[in-house]
Amino acid sequence: MEAFQLPALCLNPWISTAGMAMPEKEASSTENVTVKCESRYVTRRGLIRVVGASTAMILGRPFAAAYEYRRADASWFAACRFGISTHWTEQSQPVGADSWLPFDETVRNFSPSHYIDQVAGAGAEYVIFTATHALQMLAAPCTAIDRVAPRRTTKRDMIGELIDACHARGLRFILYYNHSCNSGDDPPWEHAVGYHEADKSKLVTNLMAIVRELGARYGSRLDAWWFDSCYSLDPRGYYNSVTTDMHDFQFPWEEWTDVAKTGHPDRLVTLSSGMLTHFLYSTHQDYEAGETNELIAVPSSQFTPDGLQAHRWICLDNPDWVHSKVKTPLAPPRYRLDLVADYVRAAHLSKVPVTFNVDIDRTGELSPQSLSLLHKVKV
Repeated sequence: MEAFQLPALCLNPWISTAGMAMPEKEASSTENVTVKCESRYVTRRGLIRVVGASTAMILGRPFAAAYEYRRADASWFAACRFGISTHWTEQSQPVGADSWLPFDETVRNFSPSHYIDQVAGAGAEYVIFTATHALQMLAAPCTAIDRVAPRRTTKRDMIGELIDACHARGLRFILYYNHSCNSGDDPPWEHAVGYHEADKSKLVTNLMAIVRELGARYGSRLDAWWFDSCYSLDPRGYYNSVTTDMHDFQFPWEEWTDVAKTGHPDRLVTLSSGMLTHFLYSTHQDYEAGETNELIAVPSSQFTPDGLQAHRWICLDNPDWVHSKVKTPLAPPRYRLDLVADYVRAAHLSKVPVTFNVDIDRTGELSPQSLSLLHKVKV
């Protein structure tokens, strides 16, 4: 059998390795391992199934590309007990019957200081805030979005104010971004951004321009990115929600990460493969997306087998993530205090931060019951 030398960080132990003889010992994130193949030639699909890295890196670039990426120092993230995320979007609804306002007015009335007071008061050490979600609507200025489709951004930079409020209270800030090309959630955007065009270069150019502009504006104040719905741009993972003909196109994840970190190599990046999955679209990322949703998969190691800083993201209250029902109370916690505290304690022993998604309404109020529970979590 012929042996191929691959860096250990390329290996994805959760994907099928049929036809491959895996290494006899576990390797560190910087150690090479040998993968032996039954035949002289390895098919493109067979090799991708083993390494879990992008097709572009495997076929279009030398294997040395895997060594070129320097993972950012995630020690600040590892030191955190827990953080709070909120899925505050244009689709968020108010609890009160008379509290609904158009997106522009909602953004104008949103209080970043009150938002951070709620989060910090609960004991969170960082925030994951949703920039865009099902709809490409951003609570900040963005010329790159305006060029694609107008009236989807705001004059007020609410996100920038949230970042400043976070850092003023000693909290880190992670920005969640979704490209909004997901199974027809936002059809006008999908067509305008180039998702359905045969030549995907327009799509890539437009999306990267958005990430580049936001990353440049927030600079060193932006501690990390959390990128969602990679499975709508790349069919290779466990989930495949691609709804356009890719024409053998491979999304350039390595370039995407480079753009996301332009000028700020210590900014963390993760590429989500979806709920309860672990698939590497590229080795060019720094921490695990970690969507477990429930209090499961208790971590036992600081790092994933492929060397990413481990992370868990759990929906603490509203299982729909977004408070999308009108005149509906904010959801209470789904779990008892002792269960949440034990989970955070166990994760913290392994230096794995836990993010709790907390229900938030359109006006910026977070679930008081969930905040009260988190305030009582002691490690």
